[in-house]
Formats: sequence, structure tokens, C-alpha cells
Amino acid sequence: MFIKIAIKNICAYRKRSIITVALTAFSTALLIFSSALMTGSHNKMLANAVEVYPGYLQITQKDFRDVPSYDNLIFDVKAMRRKLSSIPGIAAIGARFETFVLFAAENKTVGGMLAGIEPKNENRLSRLAQSLKEGSYLSDGDAAQVYLGVGLAKKLQVKVGDTLAFVGTGADYSFSADTLYVKGIFQTGSFDFDNSTAFVNKAYFDAAMAAENYATQIIVLPQNPSQSDALAEQINQQLGTEYQALGWRKSMDGLVEAMELDSVFGYISLAIIFLVIFFVIMIYTLLNIMGRSREIGMMRALGTTPGQVFIMLWMECLILGMLSVFIGGLFGGGLTAYFHFHPIQLSGYEEQFKQYGLMAAALPTVFRPIMIARDILIILTLSLFAAIYPIFKVNRYRPLEAIHHV
Repeated sequence: MFIKIAIKNICAYRKRSIITVALTAFSTALLIFSSALMTGSHNKMLANAVEVYPGYLQITQKDFRDVPSYDNLIFDVKAMRRKLSSIPGIAAIGARFETFVLFAAENKTVGGMLAGIEPKNENRLSRLAQSLKEGSYLSDGDAAQVYLGVGLAKKLQVKVGDTLAFVGTGADYSFSADTLYVKGIFQTGSFDFDNSTAFVNKAYFDAAMAAENYATQIIVLPQNPSQSDALAEQINQQLGTEYQALGWRKSMDGLVEAMELDSVFGYISLAIIFLVIFFVIMIYTLLNIMGRSREIGMMRALGTTPGQVFIMLWMECLILGMLSVFIGGLFGGGLTAYFHFHPIQLSGYEEQFKQYGLMAAALPTVFRPIMIARDILIILTLSLFAAIYPIFKVNRYRPLEAIHHV
């Protein structure tokens, strides 16, 4: 009976009902899209930070992270590859050897990191190749050719086609030096990384630095990047205690914590916005209900109890709220799905976005039905709570007071 009365009242006050549905539906769509965009942009930044160079999963000698010395290297890369080949869930493997050297060009001398990488494998493990700014990326057959960060190139005042020298210590602690031809210059958007890093083909690096079959780390690309931590545990069980495999959430815990903190502030901002919307809905509901005080007073005079009035008005708010969040959910979910597959492109801002670690000026949304359901439930709850005060307020009037209330 109360449902029929509620539907009849909704239809009778059609204009007010349409405005209520529109306001709540807009709030629902806005919350769904905003939270999806915020989560998507954070995921994009994390993915870029991981994929630019660090990788989803790193394997090192157990003490290397605490004491990164030549005494704590991976001394048999081939044996390590054989062990990893028997573990399911691995899409690609690449060895790296990182060391610090002194670079020199003309009258400029700069310290930085020189890393030996396997160019073909590295192309799957990181975005170094996609970060190319000038020249060309390395290939597996390269000898004394270097792929240089844009900041380091500026410090040394070299361009593609120029030469520079390096001096360092080999893996056997011998003196090592050579002249390198600048094949390419990259820009990842990470200021420190671009200012201090250079790459050479690992085959050349091994010969120049006496590092044959050695590596400071082995990078693993999981078939499912979201399962990096689980795969790391599986690898640790296979390799024993001599080596340590860490997923990106642990190896880059500082960045993960920063993103989580940023998410907290983002949700606080959303909470403030929707607290305002809550009061807007409540005030509008109050005006609607108080505008019907004469009708409610007549019902009370005819014997309708305050409880029955409460149920009737509550049912109206519930029906309008469910209709609103359904419409808003469809619209917000549709927008989220579209921009999930077709990210927002901010063309012309690529260089600015690189400064924040984004490889492309694109902002995707995250399309997850559970997130959409969560946001729908939040708005529905807000709209129902917003109706409590107006209903109680009108129910406090006595029948004659309600009839004569203006």
C-alpha cells in the first residue's frame, strides 16, 4: 500500500521528482567518474614509474640491496636463467649490470651510472626504447655505443654522433676505461635518472668491465603484472636463500606509499565535495517535504500516524533514490568504460607530463563494476540519510500546525 501511495505522490509532484532524480543522478555519475579517473591516473603513474626502468620484479643477491658491492653480485646469470625457465608465469627475463663511473667529454667531467643491458630483452622489460628523444636505441650487436640520458648529455655537452670517455672499476676490481660513441639520447621524465644514467649493450659491457656472466640484478616480467608479489614468492622458494626476488610494491615501497597518501587526500577532497552535495540534497528535500506540510497535516487529521507518514515519505525517497542512482550509475559507468578504452588525450602536453613520470599525455579511467557499485551505494545512502531530518521535522508538527503551516 505504501509503495503505491509513494509512486502516486511521485507522479503527482512530477517537477520536483524530476529535479530530485536529476540532482542525485548527476552526483552519482560524477562520483563514479571522478573516483575512476583518480584511480586510473594513479595506476598510470605507478605503471609508468615501474615500466620506465625499475621493472615489475627484481632478483638480486640477498645482501646486494643493503651492500651494493661487487662482492654481492649474481655470479652465474646462465644458471639463474635455467632455474627461472622452469617457473611458470614469466613472460620475459633480462640481466643488468649497473656500476658508477666517471664520464668525460672535452672539458666536462661528470659522475654517473653506466649500465649494461640486453637491448632486445630490455625492450620488453622497460620503456627505455620508447623514451628515445634523439638518435636511436641500442641493439644487441652494438659495441662501444652509448644510450644517454638527456640531462647527462647536457652536462657533458654532447649530442648524437659525439664521443665521450668513461673511467671505472671492473667487476674484478681492475681499472677500466674506453671511448663511447653517442648513439641515442633518451628522456624518461625522471630528473635524477635522466641526469645521471647511460646504457650500453651488456655484451660490450661484460668485455670492458670483466663482467662475463655477471649481473647486479635480473629483471623478470610476469605474464600478469598484478601477480608480481605472488610470483616473487614462488621464485624465492625456487632459488633458496642465496637470492632475493622482490615485486615492485616492495622494491618501490616509497612511491607506493606516496600514491596511497595522494589517494587518501583525493578521497578527502571527494568527501568534502559530496558532503556539500549531501546538504544540498537535504535542503532540497526539506523544501519539498515542507511544501507538502498542508497535505501531511490533512493526513494526520484523518488518523494517519507519524510512523505511517514516515514510511510513506521514506518510500518516496527510496524509490527516487534508487531510480536516480540507477540512471547515474548507467551514465557514469558508461563514461568510465569509454575512457577506460579511450583514455583522455591531452595532446600538446607530452613534455609537461614527462616531468611527472607519464610517458604520454593520456589519462585513463579504471572500469571496475565493484567500484561503480560502491559509489552507487554511497550516493543512495547519502540521499536516504538526507531525507531523515526533513521527515522528522514535518512529523513534529501537530495536524493543525501542519495544515496552517506556510
